[in-house]
Amino acid sequence: MWRTARDSVCLFCRSATRPRTALVETPQTQSWLGLRAFATRPHEPRDRRPSRMVLSDRVSQGPRSRDGPKPRREVDGPWSATNRTVANIDPDRRRGGEGRGRGGPPSRGGPPGRDRGGTRERYLGETRDKDATRFKALKMQRSLASVSYRERLTVKNRISDVDSFDQFNLLPPIQEAIQNEVLKGMVDIKPTPVQRLAVPALMGQPIGRQEREPDPRQSQRRAVEKRREEFLLAAETGSGKTLAYLLPVINALKEGEAGDEAVAAYEKRLAAEQEHRGGAPVSEWIDKFEPHPNHARPRAIVLVPTAELVSQVLTTAKKISHVAKLKVRGISATYNPLKIERNMYSHGGIDMIVATPHLLASMADSDPNILSRVSHLIVDEADSLFDRSFSAETSKILDRATPSLKQLILCSATIPRHLDNYLAAHFPHIRRIATPNLHAIPRRVQLGVIDVAKDPYRHNKLLACADAIWTIGKDAAMHEGASKDEVDVKRIMVFVNERETTQEVADYLLSRGIDAIAMHRDTPENRQSEMLASFTSNAPLSTKADGSDAGSSPVPSAARRLPNTKVIVATDLASRGIDTVAVRHVVLFDVPHTTIDFIHRLGRAGRMGRRGRGVVLVGKHDRKDVVAEVKEAMFMGQALI
Repeated sequence: MWRTARDSVCLFCRSATRPRTALVETPQTQSWLGLRAFATRPHEPRDRRPSRMVLSDRVSQGPRSRDGPKPRREVDGPWSATNRTVANIDPDRRRGGEGRGRGGPPSRGGPPGRDRGGTRERYLGETRDKDATRFKALKMQRSLASVSYRERLTVKNRISDVDSFDQFNLLPPIQEAIQNEVLKGMVDIKPTPVQRLAVPALMGQPIGRQEREPDPRQSQRRAVEKRREEFLLAAETGSGKTLAYLLPVINALKEGEAGDEAVAAYEKRLAAEQEHRGGAPVSEWIDKFEPHPNHARPRAIVLVPTAELVSQVLTTAKKISHVAKLKVRGISATYNPLKIERNMYSHGGIDMIVATPHLLASMADSDPNILSRVSHLIVDEADSLFDRSFSAETSKILDRATPSLKQLILCSATIPRHLDNYLAAHFPHIRRIATPNLHAIPRRVQLGVIDVAKDPYRHNKLLACADAIWTIGKDAAMHEGASKDEVDVKRIMVFVNERETTQEVADYLLSRGIDAIAMHRDTPENRQSEMLASFTSNAPLSTKADGSDAGSSPVPSAARRLPNTKVIVATDLASRGIDTVAVRHVVLFDVPHTTIDFIHRLGRAGRMGRRGRGVVLVGKHDRKDVVAEVKEAMFMGQALI
């Protein structure tokens, strides 16, 4: 009976009644001794315990053997780095079972020992510090979706045979517009990589070397579903994405116009009315005639985030439409309400609208019919328009245009992970077209680094910025312009991270004799367009050469002036899609937060095959290793991922 009562007591209570020596010497207690020690250990504070979200670094190592872990097999030769389970990031990483003994310090890859007190805390703190420095720019690079170099090489092989616009099945008027209007004055006219990929793909034309045969089951399913075509054009900045989507869209509009029964019937009635009026000019009586079938119902819409991009895309589209005979209009905040109404509700109809999402969405709320005939929708700068600032209006326009939509085209120079996940969830069948140099800054753009912590700046970024601009201006003053006694004006863009810094930097540059102006979101849009007019024009600017203006002092006093430079101090507002062909120099006053900002800001220089130079100011609290990695990747021509 005593034995039965003893057996009914739990093991922990029984262990408390025995001497401590019995617990150590009794063989039956050895199996659960460690369990008791763990269970009776006092709870540690929450801040000292490792997080449950920290993954184990022993997942790939398998169970431990009693004799200790097996040392890794070292293989020499060209295949020594394959099939690794641990990234070769830290050259000092311990291997095998070094330091894993109970008495030694915990190894870098293994769990901490059984020591109490502050050792565990120190170990966890050291691990976090080493991880933070080990991966360097990894946080910045995680913002971009990756494209393998195997895919990039495959794309290069596919487009290597395309070297002329004549290889595309474009209508003769559009071919004529390319030669005589869009690319007028250029000697060697060849399509860029994104144009070689996008134009035939959007037109359904097989061209170049095919990577592989399409899946017949997928083609059959799409043919049965009769679903719209969805494309993603991902190409580096300054690569000609605007022309890549305008050419096939305008070509499709002209082909669809010939088979449109409503338009054909209207043209027939218009000709009969003109004959009835004795051949009088149509412009004299068209307002009294019935409206065009496309009256306030465009067939193609191009969405862009800013008014500057509206003007830029509209200029290129009109060069093609003048020859192809299409009606293209723009809608942005720079237009007055009367002009906006005239552009949309034109009596003669409208074929294409270039607009910002907020303005077009508000017009669609009051008149939903304006989106009832949209067959082609282009979302330029998709990473911005599907961000939280524009996503509500962009989605609203997309939903209302879906019933009649035949082709959806998304364009962007960078594909962030949030956009990649959004496309995978909402557009699972989208066809992705990426150029070989996606997420890479062209090698023709050089990057210089100024350490602000060193002399003569001593942590004064404003002084370093003015010094860099004066160096550029003095170098330009040494070369004559188109005529004697004239020098070329250098147009420079300075980028900052915070809106409040723009005016501070611009005021300081003005005090140092530099013609600078601040541009941010509070600046009126018509003023922004006026400021960027000279920066987006390819026409050369020159000024009178005056040796007294370019002195020998690197940072002049307020009495001296630098007349041969124009500077815009801006945030990322001016770094998205604007074709600043005249800009050759970019100054990064602040180190960008992500590689996305690096790509867009440095992409303002060296556009359309031109050379450019960027200067980044690195302060005391900036990540010098991040800048070094970006500079090395630019020199190697690699993608910033």
